[in-house]
Amino acid sequence: MQLQLSGTANDSIVDGPGLRFTIFVQGCPHRCKGCHNPQTHDFKGGTPADTEELLEKIRRNPLLDGVTFSGGEPFCQALPLAEIGKKVHELGLNTITYTGYTFEELYERRNESGIGELLAVTDYLIDGPFVEAQKSYQLQFRGSANQRILNCRKSLETGCAVETEFP
Repeated sequence: MQLQLSGTANDSIVDGPGLRFTIFVQGCPHRCKGCHNPQTHDFKGGTPADTEELLEKIRRNPLLDGVTFSGGEPFCQALPLAEIGKKVHELGLNTITYTGYTFEELYERRNESGIGELLAVTDYLIDGPFVEAQKSYQLQFRGSANQRILNCRKSLETGCAVETEFP
């Protein structure tokens, strides 16, 4: 499958716990004021990428703890990311998905193309738009205080956001 990328980070330590392969998708409808990645907003930008080629890069790094989907807005390209997420779990790695949507918004839309599938392969969901007035450098792997770290599997089981911390 194909997706539109802004870029990747092969060994990130800022996009979740441990050593992570981070996929930055291109295109974001939120366009949050003060966004850390404004270059990812334009849906016409970025470069095409093949999911199998990305998976091969992930497989080649035995030191990875997990894969992070960031952006842009990952749920705008949910199906190809869900495909990657399935294979990442087969490798024994965890997944984190950053989104400007809230879990509640995504849960209501879970039957739309790829949204439920991406939620199903997300271990941790960091949800909510970046709010510049709530910006904090003290938060673990988040930019503003309104954003939550959610156990996505438990949230899906209960239909309610279940907050957690990273191990």
